[in-house]
Amino acid sequence: MLVPDPKAVRGLLTRYASLRIAQAERERPVTARELDDVTYTLCVMMGTTDVREAVARADTLLLDAGRTDPEGESGLPLAG
Repeated sequence: MLVPDPKAVRGLLTRYASLRIAQAERERPVTARELDDVTYTLCVMMGTTDVREAVARADTLLLDAGRTDPEGESGLPLAG
């Protein structure tokens, strides 16, 4: 099984959260389309069809990646 790049997963999670917030503050069709695209990509990357499961798997992946590299890829500690 291929394991997604933690940096790419982290970027998708950040974009997903930002779009969710933006859509909650003000519903816009363009934001909804972007959110759908990011949701789909996150689900595909994490091997699921449910975004809640995709987020949970992404969190686990990032936690595991943090355990193997305690300082994270940026040299900064991961939140946790």
